[in-house]
Amino acid sequence: MKFSWRTALLWSLPLLVVGFFFWQGSFGGADANLGSNTANTRMTYGRFLEYVDAGRITSVDLYENGRTAIVQVSDPEVDRTLRSRVDLPTNAPELIARLRDADIRLDSHPVRNNGMVWGFVGNLIFPVLLIASLFFLFRRSSNMPGGPGQAMNFGKSKARFQMDAKTGVMFDDVAGIDEAKEELQEVVTFLKQPERFTAVGAKIPKGVLLVGPPGTGKTLLAKAIAGEAGVPFFSISGSEFVEMFVGVGASRVRDLFKKAKENAPCLIFIDEIDAVGRQRGAGIGGGNDEREQTLNQLLTEMDGFEGNTGIIIIAATNRPDVLDSALMRPGRFDRQVMVDAPDYAGRKEILEVHARNKKLAPEVSIDSIARRTPGFSGADLANLLNEAAILTARRRKSAITLLEIDDAVDRVVAGMEGTPLVDSKSKRLIAYHEVGHAIVGTLLKDHDPVQKVTLIPRGQAQGLTWFTPNEEQGLTTKSQLMARIAGAMGGRAAEEEVFGDDEVTTGAGGDLQQVTEMARQMVTRFGMSNLGPISLESSGGEVFLGGGLMNRSEYSEEVATRIDVQVRQLAEQGHQMARKIVQEQREVVDRLVDLLIEKETIDGEEFRQIVAEYAEVPVKEQLIPQL
Repeated sequence: MKFSWRTALLWSLPLLVVGFFFWQGSFGGADANLGSNTANTRMTYGRFLEYVDAGRITSVDLYENGRTAIVQVSDPEVDRTLRSRVDLPTNAPELIARLRDADIRLDSHPVRNNGMVWGFVGNLIFPVLLIASLFFLFRRSSNMPGGPGQAMNFGKSKARFQMDAKTGVMFDDVAGIDEAKEELQEVVTFLKQPERFTAVGAKIPKGVLLVGPPGTGKTLLAKAIAGEAGVPFFSISGSEFVEMFVGVGASRVRDLFKKAKENAPCLIFIDEIDAVGRQRGAGIGGGNDEREQTLNQLLTEMDGFEGNTGIIIIAATNRPDVLDSALMRPGRFDRQVMVDAPDYAGRKEILEVHARNKKLAPEVSIDSIARRTPGFSGADLANLLNEAAILTARRRKSAITLLEIDDAVDRVVAGMEGTPLVDSKSKRLIAYHEVGHAIVGTLLKDHDPVQKVTLIPRGQAQGLTWFTPNEEQGLTTKSQLMARIAGAMGGRAAEEEVFGDDEVTTGAGGDLQQVTEMARQMVTRFGMSNLGPISLESSGGEVFLGGGLMNRSEYSEEVATRIDVQVRQLAEQGHQMARKIVQEQREVVDRLVDLLIEKETIDGEEFRQIVAEYAEVPVKEQLIPQL
């Protein structure tokens, strides 16, 4: 256990109390006046009178105003003298005369004041020690987070401050987001060489808001800015402003900007700013007063009456839709930098950065990994290579091979690998379900190509069919959406064609949810139905408490009925497309199922070669250039 002065003092306080009372008893008690004349034995008062009458008492010393006596008793049998203590009664005036008549030497000793002196010293020292110990504990705990000494520091900013932010991250370490780097490079240049901009009348931007999904590198960019700029750097999370006490958040904002003004020019990084910057007055009965006071103070400090010169605020969030409009206006956050998921070229750069300290086998190509991971963020790609390295170490290999990369992708996307299925009717049914997805996706021109089909369970899925898009596109056509609906219905179509309507399983539950969602978006958002080119629903749901309860419906009940009809028609159209393909290609479906049960995994190229023997496989466009 680690030694701590604080712990030692806490244990010493009870010992001080016990020692104090022991001190009082030792120096202020009845034996304090007896000095060195203490007796070895005690004698009762009756026995003392008997010895007086017998002439065996040679001397008597009185103490404590006659309440205690030390007597010397002679023992003729052994020819020696013993000392004994006798407690005398308070009212015995005849005792003195009786002792004198017996010719016994009598001596009286006055009361000494040592007990009073030691009692006074003890009463003075103990409170001093107690107060000093408590002061020492209070002072030490004030330097510890959450300690009692923090009671007077609630209004102080919790921002971490670095005069020279040596984060270990530079712009060269940030890959895949070149547009965001270029925007932020201007901020760094302005801090280093402001005369280049001020000479033409340009002003430094007061705030930069980094917006993007989780894991795309917003915090990493802030670290790179801090490492490149070489100016004082404050970093804090939005949740650290808000406390249970009213006014604490606003006080921390004031304290933070006060420190920043003293060290200007400088950078302030606020991570997850949506924790404190949410829209004011949202929800039933208004918003949180403490959070709104904190936001008001932040707005004032960023661009208020006084203003801040030389302070640049960088904030990060993945929920820009919930931020207050006053926070987003020019003069506060002048720039909004989108940090989106990387494209193919960006993924390749990110993989090269994270592969620097990984030992890859010669056959492993960064290009092939980048092609297989569309939609992966920078954090996903870092996790992918780390999982591959862990699998390599577990399998006692010296380098990461394609097998580990492939297993790591499956693990990141679908979860841990489960126990393989045993040969049974259930395994054959799952095989038909997965082959149904794959055969429909392969024979539809507008569907993404099949990457592989497997019966190895992962996560909650008993089998999986992987589709890998060959193109980086921001727009999706109606034919592509219909192809995806048909591909999702391929599993249910195969079950119905092979086993009959009464033997369909719950395995298509997730597919049906996906189909319904895509069909509803085609009708209500994209205008791809008989209702015409109108948008009936917003792209995002309500994000504030009570928002959904207070909003009225965006369309009438008649239109809602027509929407349901159109959604059902689109889903049924995709279902019929899938059933037709499975019916026409039943022979190849049976062959693929037998092969899949035997091998448990069929890769996309082998799957397409087998299908090509029975039907014409459409050539799908490939917009990513081959390197």
